[in-house]
This record gives sequence, structure tokens and C-alpha cells, in this order.
Amino acid sequence: MTTSEPTTVDTPLKKLVGEKTAKALAAHLDLHTAGDLVYHFPRRYDERGEHTDIRSLDVGEQVTVLAQVQKTAVRPMRQRRGNLLEVTVGDDSGGVLTLTFFGNQAWRERELRPGRWGLFAGKVTEFRGKRQLNGPEYVMLGDGAADGEAAVGEEVEEFAGALIPVYPAAAAVPTWVIARCVRVVLDTFTPPEDPLPTDVRSTRNLVGIGPALHEIHRPSSKEALYRARRRLKWDEAFAVQLTLVQRKHRAAAWPAKARPPRPGGLLEAFDARLPYELTSGQRTVGAEIATDLATAHPMHRLLQGEVGSGKTVVALRAMLQVVDAGGQAALLAPTEVLAAQHHRGILDLLGPLGRAGELGAADDATRVELVTGSLGAAARRRALGEVAAGRAGIVLGTHALLYEGVDFADLGLVVVDEQHRFGVEQRDALRAKADQPPHVLVMTATPIPRTVAMTVYGDLEVSALTQLPQGRSPIASHVVPAAEKPAFLDRAWRRLREEVAAGHQAYVVCPRIGEGPASEEEPPREDDNGRRPPLAVTEVAPLLADGPLHGLRIGVLHGKLPADEKDAVMRAFAAGDLDVLVATTVVEVGVNVPNATVMIVLDADRFGVSQLHQLRGRVGRGEAAGLCLLVSEAAEGSSARERLDAVASTTDGFKLAELDLEQRREGDVLGATQSGRRSHLRLLSLLRDADLIRDARAEAIALVDDDPELARHPALAASVAALVDEERAEYLEKG
Repeated sequence: MTTSEPTTVDTPLKKLVGEKTAKALAAHLDLHTAGDLVYHFPRRYDERGEHTDIRSLDVGEQVTVLAQVQKTAVRPMRQRRGNLLEVTVGDDSGGVLTLTFFGNQAWRERELRPGRWGLFAGKVTEFRGKRQLNGPEYVMLGDGAADGEAAVGEEVEEFAGALIPVYPAAAAVPTWVIARCVRVVLDTFTPPEDPLPTDVRSTRNLVGIGPALHEIHRPSSKEALYRARRRLKWDEAFAVQLTLVQRKHRAAAWPAKARPPRPGGLLEAFDARLPYELTSGQRTVGAEIATDLATAHPMHRLLQGEVGSGKTVVALRAMLQVVDAGGQAALLAPTEVLAAQHHRGILDLLGPLGRAGELGAADDATRVELVTGSLGAAARRRALGEVAAGRAGIVLGTHALLYEGVDFADLGLVVVDEQHRFGVEQRDALRAKADQPPHVLVMTATPIPRTVAMTVYGDLEVSALTQLPQGRSPIASHVVPAAEKPAFLDRAWRRLREEVAAGHQAYVVCPRIGEGPASEEEPPREDDNGRRPPLAVTEVAPLLADGPLHGLRIGVLHGKLPADEKDAVMRAFAAGDLDVLVATTVVEVGVNVPNATVMIVLDADRFGVSQLHQLRGRVGRGEAAGLCLLVSEAAEGSSARERLDAVASTTDGFKLAELDLEQRREGDVLGATQSGRRSHLRLLSLLRDADLIRDARAEAIALVDDDPELARHPALAASVAALVDEERAEYLEKG
């Protein structure tokens, strides 16, 4: 169904492609208007004769591949009536896939003749070590089409030898159906007013919005496609950067109380009693923060650095500078347990400097108070009184500090110790606690790639502590390819025994808890991708005890154990009463056993990059070197295996953060998944488009300086609102 009327971004799809197809697009892809569809960009482009590298496909992945039929075979099925058609297809990379079709379908055998090229779509599964697509959707290129899609065949034939767009699709709406719909829409589509200012388009050599939207779907050449993608990436980057720069511009206009350093104060006394030298990074970041605190508008700074890199000391020095200037500082931790840990640690670091009013306190001392929900009524009243009177210069607690009747005499600095951003509600609560907005320092232990910091944390100044943690032994990491080389796994268990014989201890980590030992009568079932289920602690532990680790003292730890049993197991391991701890990721954080030197991670490909990095940080915490063995059945050349190889190649958290970003969908980073809303931020790659993001930020700063609310650029303001809606803006605020 077509229309002779001009099509705009608001035209309903049912007027253009028919009600049945429009319903499918809406139900499966959340596409309702012509604008939704033209901004549903291809995920890639295939070209007949160019390989699509079938070897890189992962089991469980929904794919569309361009491939050539190599051979077909028909054989009777054993367990049901009828025949099975197996079609082997391949590409120029040497990779092959098996397509399987059940039932008597002789017509498919005639259609899928060796030598023909086609697009094949389905979910990758594995059977007996071979990757396959079961009953895939497909369309052949050339003489005819599959499944009655004759019209589609004609359209795809037009692309033979040219760039063929492959769209994010669904089983009910394959890529060639989307391509047909896009073709119908583009025939009458009137592009929106170009939102980019003319001078920006000219300076940055960007094509107009109309040609960009047409060429990204039906590229006339690779060069035209590059120009279209670059322009549309600019729109995405510019919208995000304008949002962040506007926020930063507004925050800079807020008044704040300057908190300059005081000679001869607590900070100088603290530095003098530190038992070690600050690292160069700590000194540099400390100077940046000190300068921020001394200005008359609120600091908003992100401090990143791995566990043990010295963030707490940097934050404490900032808090002491504020106390020296007559203010108070609050440190917010995500849990009461961590707040209590900070309280003990800061009291130890300050010594007599943090015990005002107590025997043996320094003359210039302050008080350090812990305010949590579990405090008794009398203790809480006393602590809140110290805070309200200003005698407590440093206050520790959870976000409850911002609410629940906690009054500060003069709140000057808030330190947030968590990975999540400080949100709008918290900032409003802070402003209610003070006459003027306090300075804010956000800390994270997860290294953040530069482009993520620029894009997601773009309204904060960013500081990083990059030195390796002090007093840590080196950790060697290796991938153990259990399927290809089972002897390597045997060697891993022998290596663990050698470390135990030398007086050390080890972890064995599994991705699943399990319900109990697997029996031969009822073996675990394969998952939907044809893979066995992940290895489980309760199944692996007895197998190790009866097998390669026979005779060693083995403990089991997972989240379903009662709290007292978990504590007992950890105490026994920490005391050296256990040789091996078979556990889930419950050991990922907070477990410190310096005598543990080996970690074997089973089914390592089932864990994320940052999770593996955190896990291996549990070994090498003492004087002896650490060893982390990543056991996996992932095939060589697969993305899962490449990810593990990369993790094994470096212990640099910042490099791994880049890798993690490369492995994740950009939408996850920018919040599409978190917000639960469909986003038009589809092309921008935070990893590959760093220069473009930097340029977009520079243009955004110049534009906001000249026109803070975009009053003279209404089309641009509307475009920003569409690309970065209110929910997304709140996500960017909170992170």
C-alpha cells in the first residue's frame, strides 16, 4: 500500500505499508511512524563477494548472513516421520553454517541450489561442534525469492553486487521486509527541517539531513554511506553534548561557598602524620580538587581509580580542607556495611585528629560521626546533635543522610562513594541542607573509558588515579581451552595442587549455584542454544573432591547458604583451615585472603570483562604472585574467546574498560536499556568515534556560550528533545 501524499516523520506506517505489516513492525520492533522507520538504521551492510566472516558468529546470536550455498543433503529422520534437509552455506572467510529444515520440503532443495547466494536469518545454535541455523528465514539473490517474497527478490536483485542493508530485525519481521518498507517510505518522504546550524554543517563538512537519511538506507556508494553515517552520528553526539554542556553551564551559575586551604590546619597535620608518601597521581588529583574547592561555584568532579589506588585518602584530604575552612563534609556509601568500614578506616587514618572532645585528641581535632538506620535511638540522637551543632566535621552514612531529619550546621562537601551518578533528587535534597549548593565529589572503582566519561559524565570534571595499587603482587592470567586441549585443564588442577603444597590456597569459581550433584539418570539439559548449562558450585565441588583435588580440604560458598554458614566458611578459609574454596561470584568483592594465590574460573566466557577483572583481584594480595586461569570451551576465533584472551593479556583496568565498552551495545552505555525507552542513539560508538565526540563537544560549548537555552535554534532544540528525551536526560544526570 502506498500513498501519493508527501510523507513526514509523523505519518503513521499503516498508511504507507499496510495494516498487517504496520502491526508487525509496531509489535516486534516498536516502529509506528515513518520517522521511527527512517531512523531504524541498518546495523551493517553486506556485499556479494565480500565475506561476512561466519567464523565469528556466536552461539545464541540472532544473525543475518550473506552466504553462498555449497551443498545440500536429504536424509530420513530417526525419531519422527519425514526427511531432514541439510544445506551447507559458506562465505569467503572459509566459515560454514548448516541450515536445517524439517519435513518433506523438496521445493526448498530445488531453490537452495549450490552456487546461489542468499541472505539467511536465524538464531545460531550448535550441534556436535558445528554451528547451524534451524529453519532460518531467507531470501535468495538472483532468480527468484523464498517463501513467496517475489517482490522482495526483485528488490534485493537490484542490490546484487552493491551494498545490501541488514537491519536490526525480528523473527516475524526479517531484514528484507524492513528493507521493502523503507523503500516504500523513502519514495515519498519529506525530510524534516535540518536541525544543525548552517555554520556547524559548513565548518565540519557535514551533508544535509535529507541526503543522509536517504543514503544510509540506500547507499549509492561506500563514500556516500560514510558521509551519511558521519552526519547522523554527529546528530547523536551533538544532542548528548548539548544536554550535558547546558547542565554544566547552569551548574556553573550556582553560587557556592569557597573553601580555600588553611595554613597550619588539619590537612597539613594529617599529611605530616601519614606513614607513607602520596603517589604523584594522588598529589596531582588532590591539587585539582583543592583548586575547585577554593572557587565560589560548586565543584562537580568524578574521581576514578581501581580498588587500592588511594581514592579514600584523596577524598579525606578534600574533606579536611573543607573542615579547615569552617565547613562540614559528608561521605555517602551505598550500604551501611561500607559506611561502617569507611568510618573505621578514616578514624584509623586520622588518629587523634578525629577525636575532638576525647582524651588524647589533638588540639585542632574534629569529630567523625557515623549515622545509619541501625543506630539505637540514644546513639542516633547524640550523633545528630553533633552534626547539627557543627562539632562533627566529617559525617559518614548512606543516602539516608540527605533525608530523615539530618541537619548540618554548614555542609560544604559531599563525597559519593558508589558507581552510580548523583541524581536530581539527591542534588535537590543537598540544596535543602545548605544555604548554597555544596561541592560534590563522585568516586568510582570501575575505570571508565575517556569517551564514556566525556559522554555519560560530560557535566563533571574527571580525575583518574592510574597507578597500580600499592603492595600488590603481580597476577599472571591464562586462558585454558578445555574443549580443544583437555590436557591443559588437567595441568591446571595439578598447578593448583602445587600451590597448596607450597602452603598457599586457591579459589575455584563457577557461574551457577546448582541444586545438587547431577546424576547420570537425570543429566542437565542443554539450553536453547544447544549449550550445556553453566557449571554449578554444588555439582563441581564433589567432582573435584573425588577427582583432581582428592585429599585437599575443600569448602563451598554461595549466596544461598545461611549467613552464619557463609561466615563460618569464610573464617575457615581466611584462617587457613581450608585449601580450596569453590564459590560463585560472592567472592568478587570484599574478600581479602593474602595467602590465596590461585583462582580457576570455570566457564569463564559466561562472565563479563569487569567481573573477571574483579574476581582475579582476589589473588596476589600478599607477598606471593597470583595466578588466574580462565577455563572455557569457547571456540578459537569466537568473540567470547577473544574477550578472554584480552582479559588474560592485561591487568590494566582502563584497557579492560575499553574492551568492555567494545563488547557492549552502545545503547547500554548510553542508557537505552536502563531507561526502558527506545532511543535514536544508534550509530554513535563511544569507542570508535572519540574524535567526533570531542569535536561535537567543542561545538556544543561554543553554541551554549552564545545561546544557553537554544532560543535562537528551535529546530535544534526540538531535535535534542527527540534524541535525548526527559527520561534519558535524567539517566545522564544519574548515570
